Amino acid sequence: MSVTDTGNATAAPGAAAVTGYRGPAPGTDGAPAVVRVSGTGDAIAEGGIANTGYLNVDTLTVVQQRAAPREPASWPHQVGVIPPQARSFQHRAQVDQLHAAVDSGGSAVLNHVLTGMGGVGKTQLAADYARTAWDDGTVDVLVWVTASTRSAVVTGYAQAGVELSRADPDNAEQAAQTFLAWLSPKAGAKPCRWLIVLDNVTDPNDLRGMWPPDSPHGRTLITTRRRDDALTGHARAITVGLYTLQEALSYLTKALASRGREEPKDELEGLAKDLGCLPLALSQAVAYIIDASLNCAEYRALLADRTARLEDLEPDALPDDQPHAVHAAWSLSIDRANQLKPAGLAQHMLRLTAVLDSDGIPETVLTSQPALDYLSAADTAVTKAVTEREARRCLRALHHLSLIDHNPETSDHAVRVHQLIQRAVRESEPPDQYAQTIRAAADALHSAWPPATGSNTEIDPVLRACAWSLLDYGRANLFEGRVHPVLFRWGQSLSAIGPLVDTMGFFEGLEHRSNQLLGPRHRDTLAIRGVIAELLRQFEAPGAAVDELQEVLTTQIDAFGVEDPDVFTTRLRLAQCQADAGDTESAIITCEQLLNDEIRIHGASHENALVVRHRLAVCKAQSGLTEAAVADYEGLLVDYLRIFGAIDGRTFDLRTNLATCHARSGNFAQAINSYEQLLSDLEQAPGPVNEQLINVLDVLSYCQAKMADWASAIATLERLIPLAEAHWGADHSNIDAFRYALASCTDASGVTSDARSMWITKHIAPPNAAEG
Repeated sequence: MSVTDTGNATAAPGAAAVTGYRGPAPGTDGAPAVVRVSGTGDAIAEGGIANTGYLNVDTLTVVQQRAAPREPASWPHQVGVIPPQARSFQHRAQVDQLHAAVDSGGSAVLNHVLTGMGGVGKTQLAADYARTAWDDGTVDVLVWVTASTRSAVVTGYAQAGVELSRADPDNAEQAAQTFLAWLSPKAGAKPCRWLIVLDNVTDPNDLRGMWPPDSPHGRTLITTRRRDDALTGHARAITVGLYTLQEALSYLTKALASRGREEPKDELEGLAKDLGCLPLALSQAVAYIIDASLNCAEYRALLADRTARLEDLEPDALPDDQPHAVHAAWSLSIDRANQLKPAGLAQHMLRLTAVLDSDGIPETVLTSQPALDYLSAADTAVTKAVTEREARRCLRALHHLSLIDHNPETSDHAVRVHQLIQRAVRESEPPDQYAQTIRAAADALHSAWPPATGSNTEIDPVLRACAWSLLDYGRANLFEGRVHPVLFRWGQSLSAIGPLVDTMGFFEGLEHRSNQLLGPRHRDTLAIRGVIAELLRQFEAPGAAVDELQEVLTTQIDAFGVEDPDVFTTRLRLAQCQADAGDTESAIITCEQLLNDEIRIHGASHENALVVRHRLAVCKAQSGLTEAAVADYEGLLVDYLRIFGAIDGRTFDLRTNLATCHARSGNFAQAINSYEQLLSDLEQAPGPVNEQLINVLDVLSYCQAKMADWASAIATLERLIPLAEAHWGADHSNIDAFRYALASCTDASGVTSDARSMWITKHIAPPNAAEG
């Protein structure tokens, strides 16, 4: 049986309809025919026949009737809907870049990619550009496609193909290709000026085979969070960033004024900073403020409340047809990043960045061994240890999705992440996982922090800012069973930059918190008190330091025993403070008792015993027992050279002290000989020795001047000053002392240059030159 050119048939649920009969059932009054087949349901055919069982026929041919191709729409013609302009929309510099039709070399630019993190307003800028082009009559055909998936791109192109190029509406892929072919200019045909906007491209692979052709009459604009070369290599990339503070202030003022509200400028500026000048967050904040009838200060207080979540501070109805609230704006990007190679790591890397400083995280922190261990253990999908290379690739994946900014060239600030992305990530993390992340980030920060050397490295301020963020976001987690070592390292870093009062305040706060959470007898609480005592000594309050250390020592011996390493540290520190307080007799007794205990516990060659012997010699020198000190130093030097070697820093310190003893005893010739030999060895030593060189040159010049060897003293000072300026900065107080010493030596030598005379005239009241 063959059935062709028939009408439609409608079958009841569970039935099948076949058309082929046009008239009413014989002997009826025109009602639809009902054909019953045993054991099946009813089928009703209007203008045809219906079957709900089976057809006992040899052949059944059904020919589908297709709609005739649609006649092409006339120009101008728009396909797709341009999103409406946001309330309080404001012009931004990126629009001017879009309208610039040539690049810096004068070549025409027809394709653009607007790239940036979620919520910066890329779609609104693209819509403004498209709407302006349409209103100005500079395009004949405008196609707007929401391009978040490949199927969405195909569907958008297919619709354009049906409306503009007689494409087959029943074959979307073919219709899309028909449209792309239609876009290419044809010889002899009227040129069509077209603009295609592909909004929110989430995967460059979705555009494989779907790029509009190059045409002198056509323009393509893409908005995306991606920064892959696969996108930016086809078009000029324009980065859409956050509002500037002035733009954010202008937006808030205009948006609130349009609702009849006026707020103090300082509160608006504060709100803009609180929200990181993110356009999406600002617009939703305005809506919440209006809906909840709050003022700006009240909203900021809610925002600062750590018990409130971002989703609690978002309006019930989002403004301007926004698809996502702030707290969910990046979830899809995170999921996508997690799928990029190395798969499964991006979310956990983002969690690490979420508890560190948003303005800059060194790459060395996020690729340190503790960070790699965290990434390896955080996801069950990871079956082997994560490598440093994979961690960097993970950072690049997050960068490609605009979730972070990763610039390896700026190693100290290699990674930046918006504060609201950080907050959204922190709030989405389970509490037990969050505690693990805090501890892992602290371990990573401590691992990457250069050892304390008494100088402030370039990376230290960045690491201090990261440590502050850690303390702010996970204070309790840094005191679980101990004071995390990164907090001690933070304090040591502060002591390198001064003022000393800031370091003292830091450790006093740390001691208070440790005392609260761990108790007054905890090892770390007592260790912090020992650091505070050392700071008191540096504050020229050695007597107060002695009192503090004696209390600490009593508690430590009671809690840990006399052989404990912390007890050793406290006793050694006590001896130094006693000597600085002028009680050298007690200092010598403390050292002698400590030395006897260390020889008994560890033996005479143990490093602890050597350290105590060195401290004992220093105390003797301070008490005026110079000859005894020299003898101790010379005997100790033999052991230092045998155990540590000639270029070890401890050996250099000992040799410096020995040379200083010679100078104090008036044996300047011997002192000069020792310093010159020390200087020669320092110049050959590996690693940074600037601080030691400065000290040696300083005392050497003093000894040369005491010997009236003015030429040598001048040469030493002329070498010392530029080295000290490079190390400390030209405005450091010691530089003036060195310059005055140079002027004095030059004047004494009788060879005074004009430059030095000018310096002497300028410094009528020179600072006191330190002896040694």
